[in-house]
Amino acid sequence: MVRRVPPVRNIRPGYAISYPNREKPSSHATKFLVVLILLISVALMLAITIGGWSELQGMTPVNFAWCIAYLLIAFYVWRWARGLLPIAAALAVLLLIVALIAATGASGTSWFDRSDYGYSAAQSLFGGPGLSADMLGLLTVLLVPVQALLIFVAMRGFVQGWNVEVEVPIEQSREAGGSGPGESRRGGTTAGGAGRAATA
Repeated sequence: MVRRVPPVRNIRPGYAISYPNREKPSSHATKFLVVLILLISVALMLAITIGGWSELQGMTPVNFAWCIAYLLIAFYVWRWARGLLPIAAALAVLLLIVALIAATGASGTSWFDRSDYGYSAAQSLFGGPGLSADMLGLLTVLLVPVQALLIFVAMRGFVQGWNVEVEVPIEQSREAGGSGPGESRRGGTTAGGAGRAATA
């Protein structure tokens, strides 16, 4: 069995690693928007899952798994994990398709159809009355533009090059805000931190 050796980065004495693209206001705004949209998506999915619990036909584990995935992506994107942005966009494409099918009734019956006479009201996760069919339909429709926006913003962040790193004098690095997590301020060798950031 071969042990995985963490990447090693030799830094010149008196220098530190800096990520110039992360210091741009546009990068900070994009990162904030990606995390915000992910959290809004989670809130919408949880509202639909909890409020329409009895009518989801076995989709509840998938919805919870999707929420957990979005929360994990949001956490790591907040820490500049650029590599998760395409994954967020791919999941958003899938969720957009699922939401479109559910909202239009392409698979049979939409949430809005269930507001007609003859359909039972949804029960919530906690056993009481759930959300109305029209409200569940509205929340499902809202998922579509939210996921479209997530795709756009995530891919925008991916091309901003958050992983680009340069060696700068320590004094300059301190003036710019210092090194990030896992990075060294001193000249020498860093294991793992710079290597992971380069592939993030």
